[in-house]
Amino acid sequence: LVVNKPADMPVHPSLGNYTNTLANGVAAYLETKGESCPFRCINRLDRDTSGALILAKNALSAAILSVQMRNRQISRTYLAVVEGIPRQSGTISAPISRAADSVIERRIDFENGESAITHYQLLEVKNNHSLLEIHLETGRTHQIRVHMASTGHPLAGDAVYGPKNCIKSLNGQCLHAKELGFVHPATGEWMQFDSSLPDWFQDYLSRLRKESRHGAFE
Repeated sequence: LVVNKPADMPVHPSLGNYTNTLANGVAAYLETKGESCPFRCINRLDRDTSGALILAKNALSAAILSVQMRNRQISRTYLAVVEGIPRQSGTISAPISRAADSVIERRIDFENGESAITHYQLLEVKNNHSLLEIHLETGRTHQIRVHMASTGHPLAGDAVYGPKNCIKSLNGQCLHAKELGFVHPATGEWMQFDSSLPDWFQDYLSRLRKESRHGAFE
């Protein structure tokens, strides 16, 4: 099952989020179809990240898809708005670990961190903000957010890794899982999905373009 997760929705229930989660929504959806299965999420997204997710409906599919994820055979493309203007393209290879004093926050850790590789391409610049296309080789928690912040270009609206005066009106980081590709675990067919940008993301881009006095691409 491939779903388009909205922003401001946790994937799993947790303290303070018992019912407003993707797992609850999927369970309710499957119940209407007369189906029931454990919630097996293959690629996870942060609460405030929107976009495409894969859910396995049986243990065999989950095992096959997990191997694809581990072997970096699942293609994932993200769109993000970051502060400032990075280079035209780049690769960030910096291991990530959990911050010692936080349950949520991650950090660059070259001694004890797990391998993390992010590729990005600059698409558009507006009002000192940049629209990036991002491809992941690995899938560490908060990887894109940590990596882009480490370059001095945090995601717009990111209250954890961005500046203290981040854009509160976005209610979270400006990040969307746009495309998702994988081999179907039963048929062997390559499956490709495209998740359209949500309204809030498009509205923010429109606002940046309107505020900019420069051309579409710089």
